[in-house]
Amino acid sequence: MCQLLGMNCNVPTDIVFSFEGFRRRGGLTDHHSDGWGIAFFEGDGCRMFLDYLPSASSPIADLVRAYPIKSTNVIAHIRKATQGQISLANTHPFRRELWGRYWIFAHNGNLPERPDLSSSRFLPVGNTDSEHAFCWILSELSQRFASCPPLPVLKQALAELAKPLMAVGTFNFLLSDGSALFAHCSTDLHYIVRKAPFALAHLNDTDVSVDFSEVTTQNDRVAVIATQPLTDNETWTKMQPGELLCFVDGMPG
Repeated sequence: MCQLLGMNCNVPTDIVFSFEGFRRRGGLTDHHSDGWGIAFFEGDGCRMFLDYLPSASSPIADLVRAYPIKSTNVIAHIRKATQGQISLANTHPFRRELWGRYWIFAHNGNLPERPDLSSSRFLPVGNTDSEHAFCWILSELSQRFASCPPLPVLKQALAELAKPLMAVGTFNFLLSDGSALFAHCSTDLHYIVRKAPFALAHLNDTDVSVDFSEVTTQNDRVAVIATQPLTDNETWTKMQPGELLCFVDGMPG
């Protein structure tokens, strides 16, 4: 299975600390070595980095680690291929336009059965079940709503669309349009909300720590979502199977 990483916050924040631990799971501390990618929302734009090399040894990952891009919504993914060859076309996260906004999607799991896309304007470029499911979700949303609905309505629609996919396989995913970040748990997904009073955090995958009280303000709030907890001295919340959360300004809802 793959690994997911997401960040949602109330002020633009870099993800360098979390990414330092996360990238090591791509071929060093874990076996997810079939490519990786990360997307940063910046206003109406989205900056993306993709590589079919393992994230632990990728020169592009070195660049991301050394380049503290600040964003309020970030989605990252390291891949363990279950369907589709190792290639850029099959590397998560995936991006599409809907309602005049970019949407970013990353999936952890396996869907042996794929929904019908014969009448969809959204079609996959690669051959993964993940991109196929993303295209189906956007197709269904575009048919239900002429424009982006209020977040509670959108959340309910996504929860309904996730059910038939979860029923035929494993469907953990992160989805964002830059205004909110949706996280759906099928088997494994955890999150933590960091806010004042901030404290020291230590990574699971490498001996690196950061004292967030030295690099934040009292008003900052940052939610980090990951397949497995990234730190060993903080309390992470495990999501329940079938649970869908909508993170806005660093808070789940």
